[in-house]
Amino acid sequence: MPIFLDTGDTQEIARFMRMGLVRGVTTNPTILAKSGIKGGIAAIKKRAIEIAGLVCPYPVSVELIHNDPSQMIDQAREFSQWGTNINVKVPIHGPHGELDNLEVIHTLEAKYGIPINVTAMMSAQQGFLAALAGATFVSLFGGRINNMGYNCTDEIQKLRRLLNEHELKARIIVGSTREILNVIEWLSAGAHIVTVTPALLEGMLVHPYSKETVQMFLKDAESI
Repeated sequence: MPIFLDTGDTQEIARFMRMGLVRGVTTNPTILAKSGIKGGIAAIKKRAIEIAGLVCPYPVSVELIHNDPSQMIDQAREFSQWGTNINVKVPIHGPHGELDNLEVIHTLEAKYGIPINVTAMMSAQQGFLAALAGATFVSLFGGRINNMGYNCTDEIQKLRRLLNEHELKARIIVGSTREILNVIEWLSAGAHIVTVTPALLEGMLVHPYSKETVQMFLKDAESI
């Protein structure tokens, strides 16, 4: 399942699902806000259920909006009831480096059987720890890693090797995709999944020389 769509726009999701290209959807509060979602948890729930229905049985990631551990567990349990293909996104740690999140992740996976997508990670070491805690998905922010002056492909390769060597179930998602070339580059490096915006996915598909060639074929067909 190599490509997840990074959007809250149901029309875009439906369009690419009809093409058979999408194997999942990832969202977060920033993505949903850009899609015009307003109205708090009720609005998030409505859109998450819509998306889950569109892509079922493929997974949909919905991110927690609390940072208090007890509230995170309660909210994750609530989110997981919205659809059989919902998984819950939990950041690797709190906004000031608080360490409670890994305990929350382990509890949700081990005690409640809720698939967790651990997000906001910038290194293989973070991904490895999240996988040890039991995460189903471990999300590296590839574009941000590259912006810091590191090569994301190195982190992907190290993390994939660790997951394989230690027989951990986690699957690597690489997001924060900035360029079309990142998609094949990161999948080739060992990512199980790369998230793309609708614009990037369209850019992967449409090539100027392909357009030129099709135009030539149609023009020549008219002359026959």
